[in-house]
Amino acid sequence: MGKQVYITDTILRDAHQSQAATRMRTSEMLPMAKQLDEAGYWSLEMWGGATFDSCLRFLNEDPWERLRQLRAAIPNTRMQMLLRGQNILGYKHYADDVVDLFVKKAIENGIDVIRIFDALNDPRNLEKAMEATKKYGGTCEACFSYTTSPVHTREFFVELAVELEKMGADTICIKDMANLLLPYEAYTLVKDLKKAVKCPIHLHTHNKSGTGDMTYLKAIEAGVDIVDCAISALANGTAQPCTESLVATLEGTEYDTGMDITKLNEISKHFRGVAARLKEDGFLKPGALGVDIKTLIYQIPGGMFSNLLSQLDKQGSGDKLDEVLAEVPRVRKDFGYPPLVTPTSQIVGTQAVFNVLAGERYKMVTNESKALLRGEYGKLPGSVNEEVRKKCIGDDKVITHRPADDIPPELDKYREEIKEYMEQEEDVLSYALFPQVATKFFEFRRAQKYGVDADMLDKENMIHPA
Repeated sequence: MGKQVYITDTILRDAHQSQAATRMRTSEMLPMAKQLDEAGYWSLEMWGGATFDSCLRFLNEDPWERLRQLRAAIPNTRMQMLLRGQNILGYKHYADDVVDLFVKKAIENGIDVIRIFDALNDPRNLEKAMEATKKYGGTCEACFSYTTSPVHTREFFVELAVELEKMGADTICIKDMANLLLPYEAYTLVKDLKKAVKCPIHLHTHNKSGTGDMTYLKAIEAGVDIVDCAISALANGTAQPCTESLVATLEGTEYDTGMDITKLNEISKHFRGVAARLKEDGFLKPGALGVDIKTLIYQIPGGMFSNLLSQLDKQGSGDKLDEVLAEVPRVRKDFGYPPLVTPTSQIVGTQAVFNVLAGERYKMVTNESKALLRGEYGKLPGSVNEEVRKKCIGDDKVITHRPADDIPPELDKYREEIKEYMEQEEDVLSYALFPQVATKFFEFRRAQKYGVDADMLDKENMIHPA
């Protein structure tokens, strides 16, 4: 790709997911569509992650309709989404037929680049989504979730990247979800990856520990091709480093992005207004913007940290936070060093809370912890503490095959379950991923369509239109 550095902007997805609970509305995105399209981005990350759930659950929006509207309004720039491999956008594994149809429909409705990751970095959990992306003509961006542990060496990630390229990756993404990748390590890692693989390298980080811009600069010097930034209105802190700052830094150098900072400022001005609304509505918390080096000390992503805090507060045990923070790395080691990203961050975090509150380690064990130890999420990166596994799951069988091999096709069952609501083929996918939430949304949609007050809707007595 040459020396020029390309930028993916996350303003339409990860920036507001990381800072404001994914509450930006489609109507707040569309006014800037033309300017975003003309800015010269490599891609706009605007779908996937938590946007799908948030559209249905909180905004009463159809995520598929958001995708179609943005695609129509942004015809010339790549549209990018984040997909959790075999988990798609949910928290469990789905059958291969669901994965295949989801990818097909995402691409049909306007997605160009699908960034695919797995919480455990188990390539078997990426396989079907990668195959489907290639089959339906999308750009397959395979990821590895960056973390640090005795198992996660530089060699580990380079070998993984080589395997992902062999599996058909068009680009490879270093997904540094917890902002743990430090500048000089980024330099060496990117250098090693560039020697080992031919496809472009895309780097994603956050800026909660305040190191994100420096990490990007060193990665750029090492030859990284694309980086994720967020327009300044929602940049930094728990989101990505700022787009305009990087564009200004690289201007006039061999890495010049070719982007115009004055045009970017116009885009940011609009989103500053959106940020003000999000703040007013209580979604954008000032704490999301500051630097907090707890991530580097405890290796806990920002979202996981606030999650632990709220779990403890609910139990009236906020004073136990330090004990829980010390317990997290111990649980992670017992469980074979899973990277702390959705859903493993929630699994390890909740188990650490249980261990501390029960006063005995693994006295109370969550179903998710048991499933993780049984191999139901995939292959754990390191060796599991067998005493802990025995205490948690007894003599249960540990599976060593690809977990989704145990899941029979599901689409026909889902179609049957929601036939009364189906208005488009995509509805079956919304339902497959979020059954209760999607059903409520379908009822709301129908109520709106037929002029019924959604709150008054009596599903049992409603006359279904033919």
